[in-house]
Amino acid sequence: MRKTIVTLGLVFSLHFAFAQEPLDAVRYSWLTTQGTARAQAIGGAVSALGGDISALYTNPAGIGLYKTSEIVLSPGFSFNNSKANYRGSSATDSKSGFNYGPTGVVWGIPSYKANSKWKNMSVGLAISKTANFNGRTYVDGDNNQSSYSEKYLDQLISGNATNPDDAALNYPYGASLGLNTYLIDPTYDNNNNLTGYASNASVSTGLKQQQIINSKGGISEFSIGLGGNYNDVFYMGGSININTLKYVRNSSFRESDATGNTTNNFNYFVADDYLRTDGTGVNINLGIIFKPVEALRVGLNFHSPSWYTLKDTYYSSVTADTEGYAGVKTQSSLDLNDGYSGEYSYRYKTPLRIGAGLAYIFGTQADVSSQKGFISADIEYLSYKGNTFNSQDNTNQADKDYFNDLNRTLDNVFTSAINFRVGGELKFETVMVRAGFGYYGNPYSNNYFDNQTEDITNASRMNISGGLGWRNKGMFVDLAYIHQIVKDAYYPYRLDEGVFNAAKLTNTVGNILLTVGFKF
Repeated sequence: MRKTIVTLGLVFSLHFAFAQEPLDAVRYSWLTTQGTARAQAIGGAVSALGGDISALYTNPAGIGLYKTSEIVLSPGFSFNNSKANYRGSSATDSKSGFNYGPTGVVWGIPSYKANSKWKNMSVGLAISKTANFNGRTYVDGDNNQSSYSEKYLDQLISGNATNPDDAALNYPYGASLGLNTYLIDPTYDNNNNLTGYASNASVSTGLKQQQIINSKGGISEFSIGLGGNYNDVFYMGGSININTLKYVRNSSFRESDATGNTTNNFNYFVADDYLRTDGTGVNINLGIIFKPVEALRVGLNFHSPSWYTLKDTYYSSVTADTEGYAGVKTQSSLDLNDGYSGEYSYRYKTPLRIGAGLAYIFGTQADVSSQKGFISADIEYLSYKGNTFNSQDNTNQADKDYFNDLNRTLDNVFTSAINFRVGGELKFETVMVRAGFGYYGNPYSNNYFDNQTEDITNASRMNISGGLGWRNKGMFVDLAYIHQIVKDAYYPYRLDEGVFNAAKLTNTVGNILLTVGFKF
């Protein structure tokens, strides 16, 4: 019986995991550049600069500038404050937690041939958190146009649910929960023939809608890189990166009668959804740095797509109070699946990235201790249309059709974007002062928001950063603060028919990062 339910509900469980909000697909690719405190303080503009373990994640040619070896530790802490504007109402929330940047070691290996133009090679090993999913979002607003429960009606219509008894079992992550709690009901004509389904939520008299989303997790990237120095003019490198992904989301959506009427057969309902995504991925980075003169460096880099294998674990529940009609009822997907959570494995590919950088060093001495500072800038191009999901089961046509439809939707939702980073450093003997800025462009096309009367497509991520550094006798300590402003949009629910609205999100994230290193 359980296998039957899971099979019949597969497309709808996938709907829960992905298609309810296609913006979820950008979660793993709309990422800002990560790095040590030094790299973050200058806005992440290290593509042409090199000489930092962060090069493994940006332009691996940068580790070719190492002529000595060093070990690096980069602990951090983040503060996330969110604001959501939904249907004219505003709500705020916050969350904080620990974070970390590149932690590892780079070995500088001089050439064993005295006259070789290959001056040295470098090998780097590091692990870094390249994405942080810790956050808390609170959405609040009044609605007299639609109900969250109407998405359950869409499931029944698209699934051609002509038998209410079967429908009460076959949609364990959605419509079945609504039916079994009497939030939605079958409707009949005078001859007792099924005419459809209807929600008992009192839309016409107004609903108060609230949603709390708690998320945690991140992407940790383990990198192995190799760099080389050819005649102190060309630096080349590459890295292989293994990604470990974990994303956990708890969502609670509450809808209540705005009138206070105790005789209209609806008081409130709460829909709780749990999703956990685990997976691993792999990608490669390649790069080159050209130094035509001591003061100038030009960098080019290529980041391949990350190829992931992911597994979702999920369950849902609904509690509804229909007052004198059926009272308070609770139904969980676990009840319909013999106590088991839903599980599904699939593949995901991120877009590739192409970047370039330019760095100018003040003070042209080759001896870095004599340099007075630098200014560095990066530009990066990627097309978010490259986000692609695929089934692991090539024999299941329903899965294939679902992912084909999803990918067509994503191709319509996303567009190309340009990212820009700039930063600099001034050096005062053993002390450095740094500042930087980064801008990460809008990944969304206008097509996704055609039903909106206001422009919410101007999504962006902006980093403003600064920091201090100290270097003396083989030891260095760097401190950075990164203030990130994220503008985005989120749909609490989407409907095949009817009015639904987006929440405009503004997140401000403060990151404090400390890097301590020792040369040996």
